[in-house]
Amino acid sequence: MGRVTTHPLPTPAPEAVDRLRTALLAARFTPDGLLELLGATAYAALARSEIVPALRVTRDGGPPAALVRLFLLRQAVPRAEAAAALPVAEALADGWLVPADPDDPQAAPDVPAVSGHRADARTEGAGAVRATVDIRPYAGPEGQDWWIVSDLGCAVGGAGGIRARHEDVVLGVGGASTTLAGLTVRKPVGRALDLGTGSGIQALHAAQHASRVTATDLNPRALGFARLTLALSGAPEPDLRQGSLFEPVAGGGPYDLIVSNPPLVISPDTRFEYRDSGMRGDGLCRTLVQQAGDHLAEGGYCQLLANWEHRAGEDWRERVAGWVPQGCDAWIIQRDVQDITQYTELWLRDAGDHHASEEAYAARYDAWLDAFEARGTEAVGFGWIVLRATSSGSPSVLTEEWPHPVEQPLGDAVRGYFERRDFLRRTDDAALLGAHFRLAEGVVQEQVGMPGAEDPEHVVLRQRHGLRRATQVDTVGAGFAGVCDGSLPAGRILDAIAQLLGEDPVRLRDRTPESIRLLVEQGFLEPVAGPA
Repeated sequence: MGRVTTHPLPTPAPEAVDRLRTALLAARFTPDGLLELLGATAYAALARSEIVPALRVTRDGGPPAALVRLFLLRQAVPRAEAAAALPVAEALADGWLVPADPDDPQAAPDVPAVSGHRADARTEGAGAVRATVDIRPYAGPEGQDWWIVSDLGCAVGGAGGIRARHEDVVLGVGGASTTLAGLTVRKPVGRALDLGTGSGIQALHAAQHASRVTATDLNPRALGFARLTLALSGAPEPDLRQGSLFEPVAGGGPYDLIVSNPPLVISPDTRFEYRDSGMRGDGLCRTLVQQAGDHLAEGGYCQLLANWEHRAGEDWRERVAGWVPQGCDAWIIQRDVQDITQYTELWLRDAGDHHASEEAYAARYDAWLDAFEARGTEAVGFGWIVLRATSSGSPSVLTEEWPHPVEQPLGDAVRGYFERRDFLRRTDDAALLGAHFRLAEGVVQEQVGMPGAEDPEHVVLRQRHGLRRATQVDTVGAGFAGVCDGSLPAGRILDAIAQLLGEDPVRLRDRTPESIRLLVEQGFLEPVAGPA
C-alpha cells in the first residue's frame, strides 16, 4: 500500500455529479463490473488494499480499466483513455482529476512497477491525468450501485500500513464499516444520526430508510467526503455538522437511530483523527455510550463499534455494562480480545510504524505498553454495543462473548432480540404457558451419541442464520421446540409431552418456563399470535 495523498476536495455542481454517475454506470465501474473485470482473486486482493494483482489485470487498457487505475490504483492515465470513460474536461474543472505532472512526487506515489504496465505519468508525459480522490464501487443492501469517496490510498488494510502524511486523512470502506452497516437495524425512521461519519457510508445506508439524516465529524474534510459520497450515490444530502461526539447536535433530536464507527483505538497517540480519539484509555467509547441515552427517542437504537479495556481485578462485563445509561436496554457482544502486545502491534502496523527504524519502532511500542501498564490494562476487547431507549422500569443489559462466525446482515436479528426481550419482560410464567410459539426459521436439531446407541447423549438445537447459536436441550426441550408451529399454546404442548413421558404435568409446567424463556431470548423460538 502506498502513502496516502490528499488534495483539495472536488467541488462539482449537482448536474455535474449526475453526469459523472451516468459515466461510471456506462463504463460498468460498479461492484459487479469490477468483479467481472478483475476476477475473484484480484478483486479480493483489492478489498485488502493490495493493488499489484489489479495492476496486472488492467494493464491492457479500456474504459473500465482506466477508471480502476485512476480511482483505485492511484495511477496516471493518458487523457484520451480517461476521456473514453468519463467527461474529462468537466472532471478536471470540478477537481476529480488533475493533470499528471511527471515531476510531481504525488503523480505515482510509492506504487510498485508492474511489467508491461503503461499508465505511469513518467512514461505518459503531459498528456496524462490522475485522480485526486478514491472512488470505490460499493453495493447497497438491495443491489444498488453506490460509490464511496475518500482520500487516495486510504482504504483500510494492506501490509504497508497507512503511513499518512496528513492527520486529517479520511478512510474509505473497511471491514468495520461494512460490519456496522450490516448490524444496524433497518426500519423506516424519522431521524437518524451518523456520529463520526468519515466518508459517509453509514449516512448513505441511513438515507435509504430515514426521513432526515444528520452526519457529524470533527474533521471538516470528512464532512466534504460524506457530501460527495451521498451525492455520487444519488442520495439526498444529509445535514452535515462539525464537532466532537454529541456537541454538534446539542439541543437537537431526539433520534430514532444513532450509528457510530468512532475513533475507537485505545492509543497514547493523537496522530490520526480517524482512529485516535485523544481521550484516556477507552474513554471515548464510554462517553459515547453514556451520553447516547439523552439523544434517543423512545424505542430508538444506538449502534456502535467499540474497544474496551480488560483491567486487572475487574470483570470486563461489569465494567462495560456500567456504561449503559438509565432508560436503555443494552446488548453488548465481545467479538474478539487481544493481549496488549498483540493490540499494540496491530495498530503500529496500521500506522506504518514497522517501516521506521528499529529504535523508533521500539520507542513507540514501549510508549504504548507504558500507557497500558499505568491503567492496569491486560487486554483489549472489540465488539458491538447496541442500546435501545425504553420506558420500562426494569431495563435489561446482556453482556456476552460471541467470537464465532455470524451471518450478515444482522439488523433483523438485533431487532428481533429486543422485541423478544419486550415480550419476556411483560409476560409472567402463567402467561408464558398460554402463549403460542413457532420454531425460528433455519433451526435444526443435531443428536450426538455413540453409533448404534438407542438414545443420543446430547441433543443440540442449532441456528443456520444470524448469530448461528447452538444450545443443548433435554428431551422435553427438543420435543417442545419440534412441535412449536404456532397452533397450540405452550401449556398444552407440555401436557402432551408429560403424557408421552409419563411425567406429572403440573411439575413439568412448573419447571419448564425458564427453559422456554432461554430459547425465546436466544432466538430459537418466536412468540406469535394464537390462531384466530
